[in-house]
Amino acid sequence: MADIHIEREHTLGLLEARKVAFKWASQAEEKFDMDCTYEEGPTSDEVSFKRSGVNGTLKVTQDRFELDARLGFLLGMFKDKIEDEIVHALDTLLKKKSVVKKNT
Repeated sequence: MADIHIEREHTLGLLEARKVAFKWASQAEEKFDMDCTYEEGPTSDEVSFKRSGVNGTLKVTQDRFELDARLGFLLGMFKDKIEDEIVHALDTLLKKKSVVKKNT
């Protein structure tokens, strides 16, 4: 099994970060056929995601995203590619939200 751990700091606050996390979960469901469950909390949220060969969580706080995923044997062989795609998707969403926030 292979593990992926990604952390990203941000300055969006929890409400805006929540929007990014919802978008990320939506993309994961559409693009990777993930089953995502979103749980909101007073100071942090958590997206649980799973499908055959992978499961994990994306924790969202007012200043940080923290993703942990465990890949099964077959997907573990593609760990670097999968991690690159996750990083790209999350960074793209954060960049878009950061630009919108700066312009408002």
